[in-house]
Amino acid sequence: MKDSAVKTMFETIAPTYDFQNSFLSLRRDIYWRQALAEILQLEKGGTVLDVAVGTAETALAISFRYPLVQVVGVDFSPAMLGVGMKKIAARRTGTQVSLTAGDGRRLPIRSGSVDAVTISFGIRNMEERSLALGEFHRVLKPGGKLFVMEFSYPDQPLLHWVYRFYFDRILPPVGNLLSRTHYAYSYLAESVEAFPVDEQFVAEIAAAGFKDLKIKKLTFGIAKIFQGRKEAQ
Repeated sequence: MKDSAVKTMFETIAPTYDFQNSFLSLRRDIYWRQALAEILQLEKGGTVLDVAVGTAETALAISFRYPLVQVVGVDFSPAMLGVGMKKIAARRTGTQVSLTAGDGRRLPIRSGSVDAVTISFGIRNMEERSLALGEFHRVLKPGGKLFVMEFSYPDQPLLHWVYRFYFDRILPPVGNLLSRTHYAYSYLAESVEAFPVDEQFVAEIAAAGFKDLKIKKLTFGIAKIFQGRKEAQ
């Protein structure tokens, strides 16, 4: 799906996006974002860039875990950002989260200015992944870290079969119904299927200049966090 079509899709589903995610993942999406926040190991005063921030769920999870860290969220969908801004405004306590419009392949962020870059379930949607990964490397400080969370499939054969049945046969029609579209969750299944296998994606991250590459599996491998580090100078 072209970037313009992906943007239109997110503009359409933004009002019910959070409910759809939690319902269709049996609320595992909340745990996954908390797990991502946990492994960042940020120091106070640091800055995190959350790309494809969407409705700010990951950004807020990071801010909750590290209240003295500044989180900057970037997304190309005004409707998704609008939902996220309402959440931030509704918080009872102050937050260090700010949101701005931008493209992951041309980030409106200074080079060498952030301590960590995160992106949750967003890089699948980007054409020219190599440009996005290059941008992530550019904006990180020397020694800064990248965390890419994406959907995958369980390694265990029986779980793999059960999950693929759900993911391919049940999730698309139910998700499309909930999102009031005929394609949003069909696209989700197709985009996960088309995403590179672990070894290929790790090679793409390495080609962008990252070192110390790791993969952390969540929920039997249904979600994975790919990690890399910008070499210190």
